[in-house]
Amino acid sequence: MKKRQLLTSGKSVSEIGLGCMSFAGFYGSTTEQEAHETLTAALDLGIDFLDTANVYGNGLSENIIGSFLKRDDSKFAIATKGSIWRDPDTGERGFNNKPAYLREELEKSLQRLGLDHVALYYIHRRDTDVEIEAVMETLLSFKAEGKIGGIGFSEISPASLRRAAAIGPVDAVQSEYSLWTRYPELGMIQTCKELGVAFVPFSPVGRGIFATRTPDLADFADNDFRKNTPRFSEPNFSYNVKQVEEFKTLAADHGTTSIALAIAWCLAKGDHLLPIPGTRTAEHLAECAAGSALNMTSELMSDIERVLPVGWAHGDRYTPAQWIGPERYC
Repeated sequence: MKKRQLLTSGKSVSEIGLGCMSFAGFYGSTTEQEAHETLTAALDLGIDFLDTANVYGNGLSENIIGSFLKRDDSKFAIATKGSIWRDPDTGERGFNNKPAYLREELEKSLQRLGLDHVALYYIHRRDTDVEIEAVMETLLSFKAEGKIGGIGFSEISPASLRRAAAIGPVDAVQSEYSLWTRYPELGMIQTCKELGVAFVPFSPVGRGIFATRTPDLADFADNDFRKNTPRFSEPNFSYNVKQVEEFKTLAADHGTTSIALAIAWCLAKGDHLLPIPGTRTAEHLAECAAGSALNMTSELMSDIERVLPVGWAHGDRYTPAQWIGPERYC
């Protein structure tokens, strides 16, 4: 597995990471054993970059990673996140970027992971009551204390990134980016490149739409993140599946899978991109990792753009309720 720079300090990690939201059952039930098998497979594949968050299963994802690290002290570079709060009884949620809350949540994350330091700490969503400059000061204090190696933000705008970077080094920005979610091309990917910030695409396989096996809406559990989202609701879903079939044919014609091709496309969009596909199985992770070895050519990139041109997807990526938090721009 090839490496790419993650932190401004020069620290490099595998160019494909592992998103660990699936360990908390967001896309179907799983077990700790299955998650541990996936983590073992990650090491075998040369993947050493994990991405999680305090709210993934109310700490479940972090606990699973922590239990794995207790029996296997292999060195993963781990990124986690804070700032989203949820009421487990009512489901109500909000965002808190105040220093005391972020410190409390970081300490809880470290405890669950069984670590005294994480490679990267993200603000999961911005709290508009706290200026981003003040948030940077808080994160810089965590870094000075040795609790975090780098600073990240999730789903912010290019303008917010510039404001944050004026206070201190921002190491990474994470946003959804894939062949059907290309909003970051309207300024974020370019701004990250200009400022020397890693851009970390989550859901590069389109929450499963580019998987070898087409998702079945009837299989979605009530707590599946995709349930009732516009792109996975009819009639949008059928339109999307039909268009993706041509992409799958293109992948097969080049002797690869749609998953590997989607990842390879993402990697080819810039050498500062580090996609973090999420999966709960070792088999699917191996398909994702194959994208690193795929030989991407300008001709193949052109064919992909022809089959899936910008704006091809039917439906929005989020419901109105889910849109609360990500910063829009352009």
